[in-house]
Amino acid sequence: MSDVFPPVIDLTSPSAPELIDSACRTVGFFQILGHDIPTNLMDSVLDVADQFFGQPLAQKMTWASTAPEVERGYSAKGTEGLAYSLDLDNPPDLFEAITIGRENLPDDPAFHDTEHHFFAPNIWPTTPPALKPTLLEYWDHAERVVHRLTSLMAVGLGLSGDYFEPFTDKAVEALRINYFEGRPGDTALPNQFGIGPHTDYGIVTVLLADAEPALQVYSPDGHWRYVVPVEGALVVNVGDLMSRWTNDRWRSTLHRVTPVLSKDNVIRRRRSIPFFHEGNYDALVECLPTCTGPGNPPRYGPITGGEHVLAKVMAGRLLEAAGAESTLGDRADAVTG
Repeated sequence: MSDVFPPVIDLTSPSAPELIDSACRTVGFFQILGHDIPTNLMDSVLDVADQFFGQPLAQKMTWASTAPEVERGYSAKGTEGLAYSLDLDNPPDLFEAITIGRENLPDDPAFHDTEHHFFAPNIWPTTPPALKPTLLEYWDHAERVVHRLTSLMAVGLGLSGDYFEPFTDKAVEALRINYFEGRPGDTALPNQFGIGPHTDYGIVTVLLADAEPALQVYSPDGHWRYVVPVEGALVVNVGDLMSRWTNDRWRSTLHRVTPVLSKDNVIRRRRSIPFFHEGNYDALVECLPTCTGPGNPPRYGPITGGEHVLAKVMAGRLLEAAGAESTLGDRADAVTG
């Protein structure tokens, strides 16, 4: 599979930590097999997505959050623009979404702090009836996968397999269904995307997506390349916090979704389901000991994970960026040129 982009890694392989390190040093994206999420469950997630988003807009809007800072429930097309998290003045994005967070909160003060809204109650649609149980079942599997990944990542970075656990045992996490639909006659404005150019904000993202080509990754050779998952695979990428932790040994990679527009007068659809693993809100992120040394000083100052992610989330929802710091570095021309 050497010609597949991004590379495919079997999590059951003894060489998985080294392969993850190699992929994260170069493209920052990879695909995983051996994740043990049942195929029928992944199919069910895509199916309930079709059922939910196929409802009339007025019906879907009854499950929208009334507070833009609370990322729960339904988001209509044109209400978000992820390029805003990079201070780009692009038109709003052409996707609609539904977002959930952790459902059952442990009896721990960390999960009941209302200041940042990351543990706000979910807004559950009542139709289709299968949506809630399906997404909760998938959440449990995806959460297990991200902890398995961070353990392998730690080993790949020369650390103990449980290194990240104290930083992620009360993690801010979110599961989102992004839905794109292009009907005959639909158009896009200049510099308008399905999802605008951005980097993910947290530690790691695990993506379930269909095979409709639209996701593009900014590759090391300076080109935008399409990602089409191999059968049964999930797509993984590291976020800004992991870039900061690794002192840019691993780079959070620019990616975008091109407009999903109709072809040959046929409705075109795409579904993608990212699980965002952001870490503990109060986790202090500073350069890892294995990622600095003589001639390679830390490039970023310490920051709490929540402080960084909150600023990015607010910017992406068309609110003030609140001083979100970029990890783009020399890749800025990819989105401004």
